[in-house]
Amino acid sequence: MIIWLASYPKSGNTLIRALLASYFFTQNGLFNFNLIRNISQFPSATIFQRLGIDIKNEKEVIKNYIKAQESINKKDSIIFLKTHSYLFNINNNPFTDLNNSLGAIYIVRDPRNLVTSYAHHFNISVEKASERMVNSIEYGGNLNSKYESDRTKVYLGSWSSNYDSWKSFKLAEKYLLIKYEDLLKNTESTLIKILDFIYRLRGVKFNQDHKKIKNIIDTTSFHYMRNLEKKKSFIESRINNTTGKKIPFFNLGPQNDWRKILDEKIKLKLETSFKKQMEELHYL
Repeated sequence: MIIWLASYPKSGNTLIRALLASYFFTQNGLFNFNLIRNISQFPSATIFQRLGIDIKNEKEVIKNYIKAQESINKKDSIIFLKTHSYLFNINNNPFTDLNNSLGAIYIVRDPRNLVTSYAHHFNISVEKASERMVNSIEYGGNLNSKYESDRTKVYLGSWSSNYDSWKSFKLAEKYLLIKYEDLLKNTESTLIKILDFIYRLRGVKFNQDHKKIKNIIDTTSFHYMRNLEKKKSFIESRINNTTGKKIPFFNLGPQNDWRKILDEKIKLKLETSFKKQMEELHYL
């Protein structure tokens, strides 16, 4: 059954995947970039193509979201899937359902820090990034893109609608909210919280492997992964179309502080647009 790792882009999904991949796909907990490949993205053009679905026909793709998930769930195991989609229902076609979902871990990040990270990653202005966050958007759908993540259209929604939509899993008690800030400040306790949630969903008792967890924490720190990216390429890093150079995926990390770098107008724009959610999350 699928456990969703859902988030708005640049909210910490990569760190969550690094932590979980190191735990579930290694014996010793030592992280390397190849482990990330064990946690795929959904939707993915590759998945739909395998099912013989015309990926050029977006209506057919949306109609077959559940069919694609049923195919994935034929594996007799827990499957982690990353998504940046909001939990939509388009023309009575749901993104997912409880028959195919064991649970959802939603990762959220203060939008005032997210906006600069988003701008850096997609090589756009901070102002344009803030516009995208406030307005419900979709991205991807470029079948000729060299980035697998760009080949399938993703219905992102706004930052607030993305966050709000996944709360529906709360009703089934299959929802865990993780704040990016906690991932950075309290990585070990947050990881244990996540693992405990996953084992509870599976109906299995969680027994901590302290040595393995220490190895995971040591090899998934921001500085460790940034240095690793300098030595080895990271599949999710992008190219600056103007300079032709790689845009570092691991850029500022803990040093990304909106109080020091964010324009006051954009700060107020985000705080006004997302006031309800930011107060709920204690960002305001």
